Amino acid sequence: MADIAFLLLTFFLLTTTMDQNIGMPRRLPPMLEEQQDVDINKRNILQVHVNSYDRLLVNGKPMEVILLKDEVKTFIQNPNNDADKPEKETKDIAGLGSMSVSKGVVSLQTDRGTSYKIYMAVQNEIMKAYSELREEFSVSRFNNPLTKLTEEQLDAVRSVYPLNISEAEPRDATAKKKKK
Repeated sequence: MADIAFLLLTFFLLTTTMDQNIGMPRRLPPMLEEQQDVDINKRNILQVHVNSYDRLLVNGKPMEVILLKDEVKTFIQNPNNDADKPEKETKDIAGLGSMSVSKGVVSLQTDRGTSYKIYMAVQNEIMKAYSELREEFSVSRFNNPLTKLTEEQLDAVRSVYPLNISEAEPRDATAKKKKK
């Protein structure tokens, strides 16, 4: 009886597959030979800061996490070409022709005391904004949702709304408090 139980246990252990977490996809900048300073116009950066008390500041103003998605969408789209929102540049995109693409970058900064829960909530809202922008563009341009696009069409949509998210090293807010 023990041999049969051992054989069954071995069988299930060998044939069972485990799901692997793949994490969140991020495009890292290319390695530089030497350190270079990159000048980015201040209007092209949406600064999102989460402090150690899990409070969200967007461009220095307090905001609820649930409102962040709409703020990011408005920032990236800049429908009225506002002077305080990102510039647009014209790019030639394969399959679409000449398109206006935002130079906007969402910059995320956290403190070391920021909880994982709020960090993930902020990440999710930023990703939802990009997903919705891409989905809306896909439906309006190709009359299909993203899931039904060809690989070329999907690349074109990603080129119109590139995922420009910058995450800075978490700050240690408690170190500043101790120095004062």
